Amino acid sequence: MNIEVAYARSDKQLIIPLQVTESCTVEQAIELSGIIGQFPEIDLAVNKVGIFSQVCLLSARLQENDRVEIYRSLVIDPMEARRQRAAKQSR
Repeated sequence: MNIEVAYARSDKQLIIPLQVTESCTVEQAIELSGIIGQFPEIDLAVNKVGIFSQVCLLSARLQENDRVEIYRSLVIDPMEARRQRAAKQSR
């Protein structure tokens, strides 16, 4: 079955198409893709993963045409970013 594994940083993004068996899990797909070799900051014990923007477990089974996404930690808390934008606008 056909799937994709995706990861993005502010300076680079990568989507790797793969063919996997029907019993493939999210974790197996990430390993098969070799994406961790290209982005050594990925730590599956820390980074959340998902399928089409829905957070899931590494043990989740994949379906045809799924896109596995590896999420980065937020650089700044969204509420703090809003506060900073509001403060700039009120000046």
